[in-house]
Amino acid sequence: MKKRILVISLGGSLIIPDNVDINFLRKFRKIIRKHTNKYKFVIVCGGGSIARKYIKALKEEGKSTYLQCLAGISATRMNARFMSYFFNQDPDKGIPHDMKEVQGLLRKNNIIFCGALRYSKNETSDGTAAKLARFLKSEFINLTNVPGLHDKNPKKFRNAKFIPKISWLKFWEMASKIKYQAGQHFVLDQNAAKVIQAGKIRTYILGEDMKNLDKFLSGKKFKGSIISD
Repeated sequence: MKKRILVISLGGSLIIPDNVDINFLRKFRKIIRKHTNKYKFVIVCGGGSIARKYIKALKEEGKSTYLQCLAGISATRMNARFMSYFFNQDPDKGIPHDMKEVQGLLRKNNIIFCGALRYSKNETSDGTAAKLARFLKSEFINLTNVPGLHDKNPKKFRNAKFIPKISWLKFWEMASKIKYQAGQHFVLDQNAAKVIQAGKIRTYILGEDMKNLDKFLSGKKFKGSIISD
């Protein structure tokens, strides 16, 4: 049976909200390994608190958004390398830096980690993940620190309304209203929203409860948001 490829954007806020979240990562590793009999995973890592600290320092020094973004990209790659070690992968292989390299590695590997692949204006690691999903013709899962899409930030607003399903166009309209910032906090960046709309990529936004990822991968009912037609 040919395995399905899934691209997962693993939010940096889950890897390292402040300190490395070992308990979460152990659960994540267990679920991913459990489902390698059916899937091949490309896991794109975000920068998390490390990226935001670098970006904040550069911003305070008056450095350009371009340099802030490069610092963020470096943090995503460091997190990806750390995750490959956490999964006990060969440390000499490093991590891929372009989409064709990811595609080549998938021929022999069930789990691939990467960070942002290259600088692209107004883009986070979510944009990288969306582009990989389009390139690999796969579905796309975004794992973040909120349990799905809401009409406003549920971390700040108790009356935030959960959105279980939304069209690609409606989601793009929602994302495009938010001004881009390096290290921003939104479930998917504006470029990712544009890519999944253009490519008609079925996208799932899931929170940090790994039971929902397990249910999704098992074909069971799960809590999360779906972006589709």
